[in-house]
Amino acid sequence: MNQRNPAISKGVDWSIVWIWLVLCLIGVTSIFAATYRDGENVLQGFISLKNDYSHQLFFLVLGGIIGTFILLTDSKFFTATANLFYAFGILLMLAVFPFHTRVMGTESIIRFGNAFQLQPADLCKLFVNLALAKYISRVDTDFSKTRSQLIATLIALGPAVLSVMQHELGLALVYFSFFIVMFREGLPANVLIIGFSFAVLVVATLLLDKNILALILTGVALLAVYIMRRQVKRNKGILFFIIGIWFTCVGVQRFVVPFMFDHVFQAYQVKRIYDAIGKDYVPKDEKAALEIEQKSKGAKKDGNYNVKQSKIAIGSGGLIGKGLLKGTQTRYSFVPEQATDFIFCTIGEGFGFIGSMVLLGIYFLLLMRIITLAERQRSVFSRCYAYGVASVFFFHLAVNLCMTIGLAPVVGISLPFISYGGTSLLTFTIMLFILVRLDADRQMVLR
Repeated sequence: MNQRNPAISKGVDWSIVWIWLVLCLIGVTSIFAATYRDGENVLQGFISLKNDYSHQLFFLVLGGIIGTFILLTDSKFFTATANLFYAFGILLMLAVFPFHTRVMGTESIIRFGNAFQLQPADLCKLFVNLALAKYISRVDTDFSKTRSQLIATLIALGPAVLSVMQHELGLALVYFSFFIVMFREGLPANVLIIGFSFAVLVVATLLLDKNILALILTGVALLAVYIMRRQVKRNKGILFFIIGIWFTCVGVQRFVVPFMFDHVFQAYQVKRIYDAIGKDYVPKDEKAALEIEQKSKGAKKDGNYNVKQSKIAIGSGGLIGKGLLKGTQTRYSFVPEQATDFIFCTIGEGFGFIGSMVLLGIYFLLLMRIITLAERQRSVFSRCYAYGVASVFFFHLAVNLCMTIGLAPVVGISLPFISYGGTSLLTFTIMLFILVRLDADRQMVLR
């Protein structure tokens, strides 16, 4: 009788493994649909390792092999080496500065010959997740204390700072998803409210005239004083607190946001943000204008060209889609980066609204299953790690989908297991299989 190896199968949640395999196969199929050219021998193309879909299939097989080894690994290995992996990830990101290759405006990639390239900022998500779970689960960590929360924030956002310095804004934003983990473990909701308010203030600064926005902020502050006038009479500290909030908001509007857009973001990134909110961006100097012009080559000098073509492709799919290899927008390469950042438009055009909803349903099942696994863990380490996996997956999924339909700026976020890219596929795969391994040992208390 055929039996699974009990050393591998005992306690393993095979539903997640099957979902992983289904998503990866959808990814290979989608990349094939986006990059296949008429006249190619399909079988030879898949085994040649000379095109994107054969590369993706290779990394899928490699990911399966690595995943098998992870399932055979003692869970204590991941807690024992979490900090070492984090240090290794930081060193990799530092190595990018002297050894990087500039690709598509980013300086976050190390190329090894013509066959392989590595993006440490992508891989480091895994290491941050392990290190953050390790720190929060320590016996001497009291996460209700501000000091512990600040250390956890530094662990999560350290690689984000390096990523911004490498002109990789998309992956830098991903690290903010770890605040969901910290919120689950006791981070005050006020921190998330402040972060959301800052984002709203940034958008308002871009949409409104600076003087009009300052008047609105002043009006809101005066209204708050009026509503709380009785409390203010009893405690003047409330008045000073409101004034302090007003000064902070005006300072962010007047100084912080302009500094970010002039000195932190690249000119083409700023233009994409302006395009997403429907406003024209005027470069501040000739260098910025030249950078935007270079990034616009092949996009008909329309910064919103990618998104427009993506929406046309998705809309043209209709209810049931045009079928595999029958989409006009993707088959004739009207959509730039249609195998990577804009892979969802390939699915939307080929398989329509129903196919897109099926894909989102599979992602929903994966996220719900991960959260279910997270809540049944006895170990704080395992629970934190599981929520980290769910947070990263959700952030990638939400931003990528919003990006392809024009609800978010184009920031270069991949669709998990679907978008082309070896580093991305292996990183997501390893993250998921480590979770499966930890869940198989959920009766253990790991620190």
